Amino acid sequence: MAFVLFGLFFILVFLNVPIAVALGLSSILVLALSASFGIPLPLEMFPNLMYSGIGKFALLAIPYFIMAGLIMEYAGISKRLIRFASACIGHTNSGLIIVVVAVSCFFAAISGSGPATVAALGAILIPAMVSAGYNKGLSTALMSSSGAIGIIIPPSILYVVYASIADVSVGKIFAGGLFPGILLGAAFVFAAMYGSRKDSITKQPKASAKERWDAFKDAVWGLLTPVVILGGIYGGVFTPTESAGVAIIYGLFVGIFIYKEINLKNISKLFVDAAVMSATVMYIIACASVFAWLLTTSHIATDVSEALLAFSGNNPIILLIIVNIIFLIAGCFLDANSACYILVPVLLPVCKQLGIDPIHFGVFMTVNLAIGLVTPPVGVNLYVGASILNIPVIDVIRKIIPFVIAGIIALIIITYIPQLTMFMANLAGGGR
Repeated sequence: MAFVLFGLFFILVFLNVPIAVALGLSSILVLALSASFGIPLPLEMFPNLMYSGIGKFALLAIPYFIMAGLIMEYAGISKRLIRFASACIGHTNSGLIIVVVAVSCFFAAISGSGPATVAALGAILIPAMVSAGYNKGLSTALMSSSGAIGIIIPPSILYVVYASIADVSVGKIFAGGLFPGILLGAAFVFAAMYGSRKDSITKQPKASAKERWDAFKDAVWGLLTPVVILGGIYGGVFTPTESAGVAIIYGLFVGIFIYKEINLKNISKLFVDAAVMSATVMYIIACASVFAWLLTTSHIATDVSEALLAFSGNNPIILLIIVNIIFLIAGCFLDANSACYILVPVLLPVCKQLGIDPIHFGVFMTVNLAIGLVTPPVGVNLYVGASILNIPVIDVIRKIIPFVIAGIIALIIITYIPQLTMFMANLAGGGR
């Protein structure tokens, strides 16, 4: 049954059927044919499995964080963060590169989404880099890569999805993703510096102390956003799920009363955009959860676990190489949420058997899938970035190679030095 399920899924994917539809349709077809496999399953199970897949308290945070991220964008926080970062370090060597990565890391702590980070910041930062003399393809590649950090730096939607599958603490995996996200950002800075070594760069003028202070005062409400979200979680004031609701209230307060950029004209569009994005993500999760349930029912997880243990010789070093390769390949074809639902039930049990902590597994899995956001043919961030300057995607792909290499080097460090993840995770409390 598992081979038929995977076969139907990949046939639909290669026919250019959307991933969510491919997951759902292949699951329905296997349910309809289940009697022929000797495991008769009623087709009526499909809607029940979809509902049980999304009817989890931890997943309630997803639409909240999506809306919070949109509120921050509509409130004008992104442009204020860029102005502040540029005033502080924009005049230094490779200052704009550092600004792109630093602001992306910071905005990621608000949006929790890679493509959303690229869309929100790229419209400002990519043209700024091009006007300073950076290559268009390199500028877009840097922004696309930096946006991928959005699913690693907490809070992250993918962490919430993983926590619901692996039954781990959302708060712990949020904490565990902090240092790996910063490490990946540093790797992208070095990759961009290498890629731009032949460009004729015009430095920005150094901002005065008054200009920096003014930029700080203007951005301080945005700077406090992750402090409110993460500080509240780790201070025990509220759970990660509740923090998403707090982020919405805080964002609306800042956008309406402080920055006054959210008004009656655009608030309706904000809610519609949030509803559409949330529905898209939750539909993927619902279909993927049915697919994952069928994989478990067909015992493929047990079979794969035994095969991986035999192939690796119970050696965790070899096993981690195999697991990373699987995730890197999956990231080239699947969106992060779908890959998580399909692969975690298969790969996590075998990693647990060799003593790999589920929090560590979730973080290096997320780094793999973050790299997948900039690797073709799916590479969602590449298409979002290329659309900003309306340049061919192939021009961005040519410049993305140093970033992929840098990302893989960071991935190896994160994978084989678990303390980078577990130090902060062990300090954090539990909580959903």
